[in-house]
Amino acid sequence: MKTICVFCGSNPGNDPVYLETARLLGEELVNQNLALVYGGASVGIMGATADSVLKSSGQVFGVIPKVLEKKEVSHKGLTKLYIVDSMHERKQMMFDLSDGFITLPGGLGSLEEICEVLTWAQLGLHKKPCGFLNIKGYYNSLIAQFDHCVNEGLMQAEVREMILVDTSPLSLLEKFRNYQPPSVEKWIGKKQT
Repeated sequence: MKTICVFCGSNPGNDPVYLETARLLGEELVNQNLALVYGGASVGIMGATADSVLKSSGQVFGVIPKVLEKKEVSHKGLTKLYIVDSMHERKQMMFDLSDGFITLPGGLGSLEEICEVLTWAQLGLHKKPCGFLNIKGYYNSLIAQFDHCVNEGLMQAEVREMILVDTSPLSLLEKFRNYQPPSVEKWIGKKQT
Protein backbone atom coordinates (compact mmCIF):
# COMPACT_ATOMS: atom_id res chain seq x y z
CA MET A 1 0.00 0.00 0.00
CA LYS A 2 1.17 3.47 -0.89
CA THR A 3 -2.01 5.56 -0.78
CA ILE A 4 -5.14 5.53 1.35
CA CYS A 5 -8.33 7.28 0.33
CA VAL A 6 -10.27 8.78 3.22
CA PHE A 7 -13.98 9.48 2.83
CA CYS A 8 -15.26 11.93 5.44
CA GLY A 9 -17.41 14.95 6.12
CA SER A 10 -16.84 18.52 5.02
CA ASN A 11 -18.45 19.49 8.34
CA PRO A 12 -16.59 19.13 11.66
CA GLY A 13 -19.40 17.39 13.53
CA ASN A 14 -20.60 18.28 17.02
CA ASP A 15 -17.97 16.38 19.01
CA PRO A 16 -14.30 17.49 18.89
CA VAL A 17 -13.28 13.80 18.95
CA TYR A 18 -14.09 13.58 15.23
CA LEU A 19 -11.48 16.19 14.32
CA GLU A 20 -9.01 14.81 16.87
CA THR A 21 -9.24 11.32 15.40
CA ALA A 22 -8.97 12.68 11.86
CA ARG A 23 -5.70 14.34 12.89
CA LEU A 24 -4.47 11.11 14.49
CA LEU A 25 -5.27 9.21 11.30
CA GLY A 26 -3.32 11.79 9.29
CA GLU A 27 -0.30 11.41 11.57
CA GLU A 28 -0.50 7.62 11.36
CA LEU A 29 -0.65 7.70 7.56
CA VAL A 30 2.60 9.66 7.53
CA ASN A 31 4.16 7.36 10.17
CA GLN A 32 3.44 4.44 7.84
CA ASN A 33 4.68 6.30 4.74
CA LEU A 34 1.20 6.38 3.19
CA ALA A 35 -0.09 9.27 1.10
CA LEU A 36 -3.61 10.60 1.57
CA VAL A 37 -6.18 10.76 -1.22
CA TYR A 38 -9.38 12.61 -0.34
CA GLY A 39 -12.08 14.97 -1.60
CA GLY A 40 -9.92 18.10 -1.72
CA ALA A 41 -11.70 20.38 0.79
CA SER A 42 -10.03 22.60 3.40
CA VAL A 43 -12.94 22.46 5.85
CA GLY A 44 -14.44 20.02 8.34
CA ILE A 45 -13.11 16.54 8.94
CA MET A 46 -11.73 16.56 5.40
CA GLY A 47 -9.59 19.62 6.07
CA ALA A 48 -8.41 18.33 9.46
CA THR A 49 -7.21 15.06 7.93
CA ALA A 50 -5.36 16.78 5.09
CA ASP A 51 -3.82 19.43 7.37
CA SER A 52 -2.55 16.74 9.73
CA VAL A 53 -0.80 14.87 6.92
CA LEU A 54 0.70 18.08 5.54
CA LYS A 55 1.85 19.22 9.01
CA SER A 56 3.70 15.89 9.35
CA SER A 57 5.35 16.42 5.91
CA GLY A 58 3.23 13.81 4.15
CA GLN A 59 1.71 13.84 0.68
CA VAL A 60 -1.93 14.75 0.06
CA PHE A 61 -3.81 14.36 -3.21
CA GLY A 62 -7.21 16.05 -3.37
CA VAL A 63 -9.90 15.52 -5.99
CA ILE A 64 -12.76 18.00 -6.20
CA PRO A 65 -15.36 18.68 -8.88
CA LYS A 66 -15.76 22.21 -10.22
CA VAL A 67 -19.27 22.44 -8.76
CA LEU A 68 -17.91 21.92 -5.23
CA GLU A 69 -14.64 23.81 -5.54
CA LYS A 70 -16.12 26.91 -3.87
CA LYS A 71 -18.83 25.23 -1.77
CA GLU A 72 -16.44 22.84 -0.02
CA VAL A 73 -13.64 25.44 -0.15
CA SER A 74 -10.88 23.60 -2.00
CA HIS A 75 -7.59 23.21 -0.16
CA LYS A 76 -4.82 25.34 -1.68
CA GLY A 77 -1.84 23.76 0.09
CA LEU A 78 -1.99 20.17 -1.17
CA THR A 79 0.72 18.16 -2.87
CA LYS A 80 -1.67 18.04 -5.83
CA LEU A 81 -5.28 19.17 -6.26
CA TYR A 82 -7.19 17.66 -9.17
CA ILE A 83 -10.20 19.67 -10.32
CA VAL A 84 -12.59 17.46 -12.27
CA ASP A 85 -15.87 17.95 -14.13
CA SER A 86 -18.24 15.68 -12.18
CA MET A 87 -18.82 13.67 -9.02
CA HIS A 88 -18.47 10.49 -11.07
CA GLU A 89 -15.07 11.60 -12.33
CA ARG A 90 -14.06 12.53 -8.76
CA LYS A 91 -14.95 9.10 -7.38
CA GLN A 92 -13.24 7.28 -10.24
CA MET A 93 -10.04 9.29 -9.84
CA MET A 94 -10.01 8.80 -6.07
CA PHE A 95 -10.45 5.07 -6.65
CA ASP A 96 -7.69 4.95 -9.26
CA LEU A 97 -5.23 6.83 -7.01
CA SER A 98 -5.87 4.66 -3.93
CA ASP A 99 -4.80 1.31 -2.51
CA GLY A 100 -7.44 1.24 0.25
CA PHE A 101 -10.43 3.19 1.58
CA ILE A 102 -11.12 4.43 5.12
CA THR A 103 -14.36 6.14 6.08
CA LEU A 104 -14.43 8.65 8.93
CA PRO A 105 -17.70 10.18 10.13
CA GLY A 106 -19.55 11.96 7.38
CA GLY A 107 -22.95 12.34 5.79
CA LEU A 108 -24.60 11.09 2.63
CA GLY A 109 -21.57 11.71 0.41
CA SER A 110 -19.24 9.66 2.62
CA LEU A 111 -21.79 6.84 2.86
CA GLU A 112 -22.35 6.84 -0.88
CA GLU A 113 -18.61 6.75 -1.59
CA ILE A 114 -17.80 3.84 0.72
CA CYS A 115 -20.87 1.87 -0.35
CA GLU A 116 -19.85 2.22 -3.97
CA VAL A 117 -16.31 0.90 -3.44
CA LEU A 118 -17.70 -1.90 -1.26
CA THR A 119 -20.13 -2.82 -4.03
CA TRP A 120 -17.26 -2.89 -6.51
CA ALA A 121 -15.34 -5.18 -4.14
CA GLN A 122 -18.38 -7.46 -3.81
CA LEU A 123 -18.55 -7.70 -7.58
CA GLY A 124 -14.85 -8.59 -7.77
CA LEU A 125 -13.89 -5.38 -9.56
CA HIS A 126 -11.10 -4.74 -7.03
CA LYS A 127 -9.42 -6.35 -4.02
CA LYS A 128 -8.54 -3.20 -2.07
CA PRO A 129 -9.35 -3.06 1.65
CA CYS A 130 -12.33 -0.95 2.73
CA GLY A 131 -13.19 0.02 6.27
CA PHE A 132 -14.75 2.30 8.83
CA LEU A 133 -12.91 4.18 11.54
CA ASN A 134 -15.82 3.91 13.97
CA ILE A 135 -15.22 6.97 16.13
CA LYS A 136 -17.47 7.21 19.21
CA GLY A 137 -19.69 4.45 17.78
CA TYR A 138 -20.67 6.72 14.88
CA TYR A 139 -21.19 3.78 12.52
CA ASN A 140 -22.66 1.27 15.02
CA SER A 141 -26.12 1.42 13.43
CA LEU A 142 -24.76 0.99 9.92
CA ILE A 143 -22.59 -1.95 10.97
CA ALA A 144 -25.64 -3.51 12.64
CA GLN A 145 -27.52 -3.00 9.34
CA PHE A 146 -24.80 -4.88 7.46
CA ASP A 147 -25.15 -7.74 9.95
CA HIS A 148 -28.93 -7.60 9.52
CA CYS A 149 -28.47 -7.91 5.74
CA VAL A 150 -26.52 -11.14 6.31
CA ASN A 151 -29.08 -12.48 8.78
CA GLU A 152 -31.89 -11.79 6.31
CA GLY A 153 -30.08 -13.56 3.45
CA LEU A 154 -29.52 -10.38 1.43
CA MET A 155 -25.74 -10.20 1.85
CA GLN A 156 -23.25 -13.03 1.98
CA ALA A 157 -21.21 -13.43 5.15
CA GLU A 158 -18.05 -13.28 2.99
CA VAL A 159 -19.09 -9.86 1.73
CA ARG A 160 -19.69 -8.68 5.30
CA GLU A 161 -16.15 -9.84 6.16
CA MET A 162 -14.82 -7.43 3.52
CA ILE A 163 -16.04 -4.52 5.67
CA LEU A 164 -13.24 -3.79 8.13
CA VAL A 165 -14.06 -1.85 11.30
CA ASP A 166 -11.94 -0.47 14.12
CA THR A 167 -11.83 2.44 16.56
CA SER A 168 -8.09 3.06 16.24
CA PRO A 169 -6.27 4.40 13.16
CA LEU A 170 -3.26 2.19 13.90
CA SER A 171 -5.35 -0.97 14.34
CA LEU A 172 -7.45 -0.31 11.23
CA LEU A 173 -4.34 0.22 9.10
CA GLU A 174 -2.92 -3.04 10.48
CA LYS A 175 -6.12 -4.80 9.37
CA PHE A 176 -5.64 -3.21 5.95
CA ARG A 177 -2.08 -4.54 5.68
CA ASN A 178 -3.23 -8.05 6.64
CA TYR A 179 -6.36 -8.01 4.46
CA GLN A 180 -6.95 -11.09 2.32
CA PRO A 181 -9.95 -10.51 0.04
CA PRO A 182 -12.35 -13.44 -0.09
CA SER A 183 -13.50 -14.94 -3.34
CA VAL A 184 -17.23 -14.32 -3.47
CA GLU A 185 -19.96 -15.31 -5.86
CA LYS A 186 -22.33 -12.34 -6.03
CA TRP A 187 -25.66 -14.10 -5.96
CA ILE A 188 -27.23 -15.56 -2.84
CA GLY A 189 -29.67 -18.44 -3.17
CA LYS A 190 -29.82 -18.15 -6.96
CA LYS A 191 -32.46 -20.65 -8.07
CA GLN A 192 -32.13 -22.69 -11.20
CA THR A 193 -35.07 -22.17 -13.55
